[in-house]
Amino acid sequence: MNKNYDIVIIGAGISGLTAAAIAGKFGLKCCILEKEPKAGGYLAGFSKDGFHFDTAIHWLNQCNKDEMAGRIFNLIGSDSPKIKTMQKIHRFKGETYDYLLTNNPDELKEELISDFPHEEKGIRKFFYAAKKIGEGSLKYANLFRTEESLSTFEKPFFKLKLLKFVLPLIKYVFYSGEKGVPKGLNKFFKDKNLHKLYSSEKDLLSCLFPIAWAYNNGYQITEKGGARVFIQWLMHVNKKLGNDLILNAEVKKLGITNKTCESILYQQKGKEYQLKSKYIIATNDIETLYTKMLPKEAVSSKFKTKLNDAILYSSAVTVSIAIDCPAEDLGISQELISITKEGIKRDEHNCGDPLISDISVLAPSARDKSLTPEGKGLISLLIPAYIDYKNYWQTEKDENGNYIRGEKYQKLKTEVAETLIKRVEKELSIDINNHIIFYDVSTPITYFRYTGNKNGTMMGARPGKKNMQAGIAHHQTPIKNLFLGGHWAELGGGVPICAKTAINSVLLVLNKENKESFKLLANYMDGNINTGKLNSSSLVKDYDNSWTN
Repeated sequence: MNKNYDIVIIGAGISGLTAAAIAGKFGLKCCILEKEPKAGGYLAGFSKDGFHFDTAIHWLNQCNKDEMAGRIFNLIGSDSPKIKTMQKIHRFKGETYDYLLTNNPDELKEELISDFPHEEKGIRKFFYAAKKIGEGSLKYANLFRTEESLSTFEKPFFKLKLLKFVLPLIKYVFYSGEKGVPKGLNKFFKDKNLHKLYSSEKDLLSCLFPIAWAYNNGYQITEKGGARVFIQWLMHVNKKLGNDLILNAEVKKLGITNKTCESILYQQKGKEYQLKSKYIIATNDIETLYTKMLPKEAVSSKFKTKLNDAILYSSAVTVSIAIDCPAEDLGISQELISITKEGIKRDEHNCGDPLISDISVLAPSARDKSLTPEGKGLISLLIPAYIDYKNYWQTEKDENGNYIRGEKYQKLKTEVAETLIKRVEKELSIDINNHIIFYDVSTPITYFRYTGNKNGTMMGARPGKKNMQAGIAHHQTPIKNLFLGGHWAELGGGVPICAKTAINSVLLVLNKENKESFKLLANYMDGNINTGKLNSSSLVKDYDNSWTN
């Protein structure tokens, strides 16, 4: 292995691998350190007996060629994984209702008008508002540069564009929480039975955006291989570009001199190694970075307190089930099914209790037959969950703070899985148990072990007033030449956010390393030049687009 790099990246998830590939295209030598024995993070999934499981992805967004994530991946290579638009998207299933959102949202609109004719005017207004939001999001698809990369001259123009995008949303932003969401929905329709479809949403925009994305054909899935093909593709690209990937490499400490990051110390199989690097991009858990990998005085105690108090996304329980027949035989197609318990408070829908929390039901094999042996199927059940459930899932901690998973832990996670399976069988009137070949259960303890993310959170810090005021999201750290990527650099989550933070972290490196390359990439991100123009530049390294799926 080389011992000197332009950039060392912590974490070989989608963000770390994307950042390395983009940096490699601009001629920077990168090394990616991953603490697990395989790359991928949440997108890695797992395989068993010919079944290939996605463990985190419900669907993809913004991956069309003219959308943000699609443009980022296309910049890396034209051989990026092919995607297709979902036809059936989201089924809302309660005890007294059952509706389906497709990529033609007007079908749902007309069905709701038929069932609630007295609310026709409000329903049409609701879908019109969502459609306008969708049109606005497409119009400003190039608005994804971090403000940290903008010059004093550029900032006013950027904020003006941002304001044009935000203004149509302002009137919906302040409706959130137990009382706020119903109040916001009442602006459109007042029938409580119609409100039930959105009984678990935390804010009004969360009710509108899914319809907006559906109008844009904004729900996508990969054509073949599931979400993990993005990891396979990026690993191929990085290898071709000459970047290094070191697995089983747990970062212990960053070398700081005069508040400038210069090296990184990692441990592999009990031995310690040091790499010299001009820049470091950290896509790992931000609290781990700031409290364990940096000197105590590097980050203020005040900001560490803000991080500790940040509002995070939940973790999850995922039950991955292999069945002896196609999932379609049980009536489960490509759409995500949300099973919602009626008559409970809004926060209880996401409380982590398997008896009442909303259940997301997916059939990955209905989307992609390559994921299973012929004639077999996959079903995934997922609920939001928290790491402290029932005394940290009946685990104990060793002297190093690691969770010890004993018989009590195994028993509890089996009980939770069986509860979820029974609820799904009852609500969908199907028989799953008699078709199960095997199932695997992931808990917040599982997600914490494999990712190191605080409490096993699935997507870092949530968007919201408190996190915005605290300045939780940022790329530039208090240490020179140390940048953040991944979910921690931006509020929100998912593949688009990971891709966005990856390209912005590289952009900030280029701003210090090579002004010409910085301007070229910034022009691409701003939509001023296309992929062909970018790749024809002598500043960009050739990649042969040789990956095949």
